[in-house]
Amino acid sequence: MPLNKIFRYWHTLRYLRPVQFYGRLWFRFHKPKPSLDPAPSIRKCGLGWQEPAARAQSLVGPDRFLFLNEEGALASLGWDCEQRSKLWRYNQHYFDDLNAEQADSRVDWHRSLMQRWVAENPPGQGSGWEPYPTSLRIVNWVKWAMAGRTLPEDCLESLAVQARWLARRLEIHLLGNHLFANAKALVFAGSYFSGPEAEKWLKTGFGILEREVPEQILPDGGHFERSTMYHALALEDMLDLLNILRCLERADRPTVFCERRLASQFLAAWPELINKMVGWLNAMRHPDGELSFFNDAALGIAPPCESLLAYARRLNIEISQAGLNSLHLAESGYVRLAKPEACLVFDAAPVGPDYLPGHAHADTLSLELSLFGQRVFVNSGTSEYGVGTERLRQRGTAAHNTVEVNGTNSSEVWSGFRVARRAYPGKVKVYGSGGSLKSEACHDGYQRLATPVSVCRTIELNENRLEIEDAVEGQFETSVGRFYSHPSVQIEKVDQSQLVLKLPGHQRVRVHFEGAAKIEVNNSTWHPRFGVAEPNQCIAVSFMGSRVLTTLEWSQR
Repeated sequence: MPLNKIFRYWHTLRYLRPVQFYGRLWFRFHKPKPSLDPAPSIRKCGLGWQEPAARAQSLVGPDRFLFLNEEGALASLGWDCEQRSKLWRYNQHYFDDLNAEQADSRVDWHRSLMQRWVAENPPGQGSGWEPYPTSLRIVNWVKWAMAGRTLPEDCLESLAVQARWLARRLEIHLLGNHLFANAKALVFAGSYFSGPEAEKWLKTGFGILEREVPEQILPDGGHFERSTMYHALALEDMLDLLNILRCLERADRPTVFCERRLASQFLAAWPELINKMVGWLNAMRHPDGELSFFNDAALGIAPPCESLLAYARRLNIEISQAGLNSLHLAESGYVRLAKPEACLVFDAAPVGPDYLPGHAHADTLSLELSLFGQRVFVNSGTSEYGVGTERLRQRGTAAHNTVEVNGTNSSEVWSGFRVARRAYPGKVKVYGSGGSLKSEACHDGYQRLATPVSVCRTIELNENRLEIEDAVEGQFETSVGRFYSHPSVQIEKVDQSQLVLKLPGHQRVRVHFEGAAKIEVNNSTWHPRFGVAEPNQCIAVSFMGSRVLTTLEWSQR
């Protein structure tokens, strides 16, 4: 193996926890047999169940799916083959449509599809029995039943088989959102069924949540993987868990409630924690109401933000408005600067937990900007997972609104979900004076170069002016700052140092560059959803020296 690959593996593996090594071996060689014992009796715990957040419809015919902007029929594709991506197949086994928009109009389709899944997916075989899709399917089937519907007998028996199987296939080697999903599914199964076996599922799920919730949900409310999309999914998870625990508390036989102390503790502490998560979600939204794109992020995977907020209200969670103002999300590392006409989100965050950077992009010190309620600067987004050149490109520094030095990534993203040496932010400040909002930060991602380089960015936002100063300290061959426009924004070049951005609302934004050797406007693509590539443009600013000052000015409405 070439020496550079050895170093890359070393810098990837050295951050992992021991359980991620021995857990992988256990998961690979431990092959339990599915238990086909009869299902436990059902617990009567539907009282107080609240309608969950809804995704868009994905079942567009009795056996026809629409996932990741790609349609497919069960008759021709089956449940497992290489005609579709792994993620598409996973979605097929999630059964999200059971609780999607207008699901009541498709109940007959859902019942038939669940029974067909049981008949055509033998226990323990195929993608559908991998722990993650099993976890999401268990939750979706239980949600469907909690809404007052009756699971067919064969599906009820299968649900118990799935829960037993999952309890013996926990993803301790992956940790993060996968292990959280496993725990959530066991809590749902243990809440739906009753008896000693269900109590064991509850105990296992509660034990994982007791460890994982304080680690995965940071004090500022953000999810520790620093992905806006996965934060929205984590918020949905917490809302779902609160929903079912409240129902369980009202159950007919609360005395058999396993680990009652933990359940009471969760019910007491989680509303405040969820309130912080809602505040974080609001802080990371654009004025159009949806997510900004940092690390792996795309629309259509988690429920829409407004659907999540409405769900929180149904559960009597106070909706904080703090995220609509300027603030520093110190523990997760993001900064929001907002004025009446402008909203900017700044990434001064680590790429994620050191042992779990699989959803990280090399986007440190990137930003996204909206003016007059319209997105202006956007990061790459995410259109695909897996291993491929496009996945790598979208994760790279050059696909984000930040500075790239010597044509290399600030964090060494590689393969589909790997990161070797990574950038750490520092010198982060957020302050204001005289009506201006300011933030600054540096990162050390290029200290690994033959001649170490530091990159710093200072942002100052006023009522009708934004200044972005980028400084590269040290010797370098090339340094390029990039700003990707939203597809609805038109860019007009005025001269060698000035541009005009034409917004869809007919506003004009003047952009001036000081310290630039060359300014180019190139065609590119934006990926707001999986399977989607929308044409946009990229402003590439080559440094003349060590500093470039970008100034945007606009008129008030």
